[in-house]
Amino acid sequence: MRRKIVAGNWKMNKNVIDAQQLMVQLLSYKNNNTTNCEVWIAPPSLYLMMAKDIFEKDEIGVFAQDMSEHESGAYTGEISADMLESIDAAGSLIGHSERRQYHGETDSHCNKKVKLALDKGLIPVYCNGETLEQRKAGQHFEVVKNQTEVALFTLSAEEIKKVVIAYEPVWAIGTGETATPEQAQEIHAHIRSIIAAKYGREVADEVSILYGGSVKPDNAKEIFSQPDIDGGLIGGAALKLEDFSKIIEAFN
Repeated sequence: MRRKIVAGNWKMNKNVIDAQQLMVQLLSYKNNNTTNCEVWIAPPSLYLMMAKDIFEKDEIGVFAQDMSEHESGAYTGEISADMLESIDAAGSLIGHSERRQYHGETDSHCNKKVKLALDKGLIPVYCNGETLEQRKAGQHFEVVKNQTEVALFTLSAEEIKKVVIAYEPVWAIGTGETATPEQAQEIHAHIRSIIAAKYGREVADEVSILYGGSVKPDNAKEIFSQPDIDGGLIGGAALKLEDFSKIIEAFN
């Protein structure tokens, strides 16, 4: 069985008091409700240690929003895989569209990060997806295929099974636009078929693929019911417990 996951990407939001309050609320919710999926959060790096202290029994997975492709050295402002491992973080997002857009990250950078994360026992959540221009030009299948192959296809079969992929149509992030469940399923199935062509169907069927395009309480159940969608990477709706909990409950 593939892992079912609802992961919240907090991006650059919440001061320390508000972040702590939301973490405590989320822990209380998790302890008082039966959930049929894993719950992960990726808070700003400043709050990773606090999150680990609050979620000390690993009820909720704590992920970085990014990590360096370098093991250590003179890379001011970066966070290494060793640092994440040393605080028992579960893993890191890698290749989020905002990192690509604003910080020039490429699939080759992502490949180095994914491999380093795996070497350190971390879970890489590899993000891919097409822009609006690429979608309109009918290039979305090829774009996602190239992203997947460059970033992941140097891995062994055992390694790729440990990667979580988050498909995020860039045109549906923070815009209020959402791919229809059928559009999302089409690309998720495409990604799984690409992996199957390289590693075999059995391996591909073990890879969890999340949808990361404006999932909300009112569309989560329909999106998560698609056969190749194994959960969501949630942005804005992860910042309010009321919304995030309803998305989690879409698996109930």
